[in-house]
Amino acid sequence: MDANSSRFQSFGQTEINWDKLDKAKFYGIGAGLFTGITVALYPVSVVKTRMQVAVKDSAEKNAASVVKGLLKNDGVPGLYRGFGTVITGAIPARIIFLTALETTKVGAFKMVEPFKLSEPSQAAIANGLAGMTASLFSQAVFVPIDVISQKLMVQGYSGNARYNGGLDVARKLIKSDGIRGLYKGFGLSVITYSPSSAVWWASYGASQRIIWRFLGQNSASESFAPSHTQLISVQAGGGIIAGATASCITTPLDTIKTRLQVMGDKGKTARQIVESLIAEDGWKGFYRGLGPRFFSMSAWGTSMILAYEYLKRLCSNDEQS
Repeated sequence: MDANSSRFQSFGQTEINWDKLDKAKFYGIGAGLFTGITVALYPVSVVKTRMQVAVKDSAEKNAASVVKGLLKNDGVPGLYRGFGTVITGAIPARIIFLTALETTKVGAFKMVEPFKLSEPSQAAIANGLAGMTASLFSQAVFVPIDVISQKLMVQGYSGNARYNGGLDVARKLIKSDGIRGLYKGFGLSVITYSPSSAVWWASYGASQRIIWRFLGQNSASESFAPSHTQLISVQAGGGIIAGATASCITTPLDTIKTRLQVMGDKGKTARQIVESLIAEDGWKGFYRGLGPRFFSMSAWGTSMILAYEYLKRLCSNDEQS
């Protein structure tokens, strides 16, 4: 057995590699699993988006007032504005993301192996590269879905136009700006989501190893065999840490991106949006929606990673043999 295969076996104690998965089962069950999580956490995205695009004189300055306003005007369906568009595009985008993530992660671990770095450092670099690459590949699908769903989330709010569904948004965007209208903020999306994904996955990979060390366990040892309870607890802890880290670092870019995508049809450039944010709220304006984004990334990240790791164990070919 060579050094690389030995290394991957040790990581296999807590992680299941791409080549060990039943791909058909992975994609089929995964689509249903992640759809369920999206249903549960989608309202948080609606609240965050409305907070980010609120004008200075808006009465809805915090998450509670946004929720109250949505429920008063539209009932529970108001919390799911744009959901149909998101769920339609989420499945192909998620398939692209997860495939790129797993295949890149395997190659990245092999790439960093010769440097003899500590286990948390190796995990951070490999997971970070994988997360960034996966995000870059999936943006082609994510950005148009993002643009359409965000316009539906804020329609009729703070002077924004109203639409008759996602197709109506797409039709009007293409009519006014061509296909590029669906890719408003694409550059900022790449700048926002790729580093965010890199930070999230790097933090997740490294924090797991650090938590295991704190608990007096060596996750690189071939004799390492944690219980399911221990494994789930450490993975959940890693998800929370990753979500907190990524949200704090990337919220300013996310705020600019969201306002550009939603308000771009009013002739505003990214520079003008930055200037208006500073004029309205000072530098804290860049952190509008931080609370919902922090909760969303931590809750989504923890739910997603637990579901994802469970899905991988469920679809492992080793489990079936």
